[in-house]
Amino acid sequence: QEGQPIYLAVKGVVFDVTSGKEFYGKGAPYNALAGKDSTRGVAKMSLDPADLTHDIEGLTEEELKSLDDIFNNVYKAKYPIVGYTSRRILNEDGSPNLDFKPEDQPHFNIKDEF
Repeated sequence: QEGQPIYLAVKGVVFDVTSGKEFYGKGAPYNALAGKDSTRGVAKMSLDPADLTHDIEGLTEEELKSLDDIFNNVYKAKYPIVGYTSRRILNEDGSPNLDFKPEDQPHFNIKDEF
C-alpha cells in the first residue's frame, strides 16, 4: 500500500527496499519480488511466479554465485536489514534451528518506534 514500507527477502534476510520504490513499488519493474522471499528469482534473474520462492534446489553453480554477488553487492550494500524469515531461524517442524546464530547473521538496527 502507498506509504507503507516495501520489504523483500533474499536468502532468508528481510530488506527494506522502500528507498528503491521506483524498482520495487506498485507498478515498478521488480515489484513481483516484493513481499516474499524471492531468492530463486534473484538467482535466476527471473520474475516468473514459479521462481519467486526461497527454494534454491537445482540452481546451477553460476546461479548460486550470481545470488551471492547480488545478495552482498546490491541488497546488503544498499538496503537496511529489518529481520529474517522464519525459514532462516526455524526448522520445518517449527523447532528452533540450532545452526542459527544471531552473531553470525547480517545485522540490522532496531528502530526506536516506541
